[in-house]
Amino acid sequence: MPKTWPIYLLLSLLFAFGTRTIKARQVRKCSLARQLYRNGVPYSELADWLCLVEGESSFNTKAINTANVDNSVDWGLFQINDRYWCKPSDGRPSTDLCRLPCRLLLSDDIRYSIACAKYIRQQQGFSAWVAWNNRCQGPKRSVNRCFQRRRRYFG
Repeated sequence: MPKTWPIYLLLSLLFAFGTRTIKARQVRKCSLARQLYRNGVPYSELADWLCLVEGESSFNTKAINTANVDNSVDWGLFQINDRYWCKPSDGRPSTDLCRLPCRLLLSDDIRYSIACAKYIRQQQGFSAWVAWNNRCQGPKRSVNRCFQRRRRYFG
């Protein structure tokens, strides 16, 4: 057996475990609706939030957009911009109004993202998000089905 096999094994393990940490997590619509509601989002706004998240990140907790003209970056489910709302780790200037590091917006624990998004909504309304402006101002699908109890019938 060649002496390089431990290196290949180590690289394989690093690759296998390293890719798990950057894997995108798709949040399901109803799961997101329930999490938003549990975190203080009014029921009447849930359809707007779901439409916004679908348009901004396609429900991907790890979504990052680096294509902004001003070189800012949008982070996470709600595509929160680092020029104003969070602190980028590379030292670029930011007003950091949500008072959190941008990397927390990529967490599968979306409480940080929800709290910052609610603050943005409070300050600027849904119009702060391009996707909401472009696709969410009209009628939206009801979220009622996300809150109906599943009944099991035994017979």
